[in-house]
Amino acid sequence: MRFLLFFLTIFVSLSFSQEVLKLGAAISFSGKYAKEGELLKRGYELWKDRVNSQGGVKIGDKSYRVDIIYYDDQSDPKTTAKLVEKLITEDGVSFILGPYGSSQVFAAAGVVEKYRALMVQGGGASSKIYKQGYKHVFGVFNVAPDYGKNLIDLALSLEPKPRTVAIVYEKDIFSEDAATGALEEAKRKGLKVVLFESYPKGSQDLSSLMLKVRLSNPDVVIGAGHFKDSVLVVKQLKQFKINPKFLGLTVGPPVPAFVEALGKDAEHIFGPVQWTKAFSYRDPLFGSTRGYVEAYREKYGEDPEYHAAGGTAAALVLQLALEKAGSLEVDKVRSALLSMREETFYGVIGFDETGKIVTKPMAVIQIQNGKPVTVYPFQEAKPVYPKPEWD
Repeated sequence: MRFLLFFLTIFVSLSFSQEVLKLGAAISFSGKYAKEGELLKRGYELWKDRVNSQGGVKIGDKSYRVDIIYYDDQSDPKTTAKLVEKLITEDGVSFILGPYGSSQVFAAAGVVEKYRALMVQGGGASSKIYKQGYKHVFGVFNVAPDYGKNLIDLALSLEPKPRTVAIVYEKDIFSEDAATGALEEAKRKGLKVVLFESYPKGSQDLSSLMLKVRLSNPDVVIGAGHFKDSVLVVKQLKQFKINPKFLGLTVGPPVPAFVEALGKDAEHIFGPVQWTKAFSYRDPLFGSTRGYVEAYREKYGEDPEYHAAGGTAAALVLQLALEKAGSLEVDKVRSALLSMREETFYGVIGFDETGKIVTKPMAVIQIQNGKPVTVYPFQEAKPVYPKPEWD
């Protein structure tokens, strides 16, 4: 009898054993991009928990429980590259979930390509990523010029129509790309550019730049940078009593910590976003955009914003490609990504031959009553314009 029970125990254990799909991510948990990095990890973890609760990733006739190995790249691209190499060569990871930041993604991409691994990323938007001829890098972020373009298009849709714009940007590959998108769209639409100037990465004081902005007296100010830059720009615009009719900043406004850092000074600032909870799509894992928002709220106690959503979308896209390929062979998964046209909570996912997403829109939010609401190209609320002066 004891032998029979022992045999049955072993049989049941083997029947329910599950193989592990090991993924890896080098993310900024410290340094300049720690806020954004933590949001990206939240997105990955929400996906992992949901897919594991539903039986794992189904590849061929097997189901795989997901495990993600994380390392802190300390917001340093050189460290990103070293850690991605470690994930591939020491940890045996073939499928990489991308880091946060275009410079970090760019650094990771070269390593992924060298070892013929595969990366799906929702943390880098620089168009430079897709101009290197890489075959193993896919991104779910619209490219950075779209950030600037959307801000200009929104500004010019408002009355009284603005006539002048000042564009300031951090000197890095994402921010310069976003600023150039704004510059080109402004020129195309006849909006006079009175200032187009960069500031060094990691700047703590923008006083000399603010003097130039004040002298140019623009109707519109657009700042292209990251979370810390956006907070600094707002504080110094107020300090120098610069009151544009329209203030648009990349990255910062949708991040919950933006309002926490600025309080009422965050009000009425615009921010381009890769995704918004106002989107309405069906989804194979969460049911719908609303289902994704509810799952995120349940896990984290607040609404998701686009950095977290981009992480979830990147992981979900990798899952769908693995399941479609029915294989763990990188080349077969890559082929599945190239032919993908899938509706998800994040939008319709489809890539061109460079790995760039070509099928989803962006949007613009505005901080109203302490919360980001979608105001363009569709409206949860009407834009507040012109922006009231600083108190």
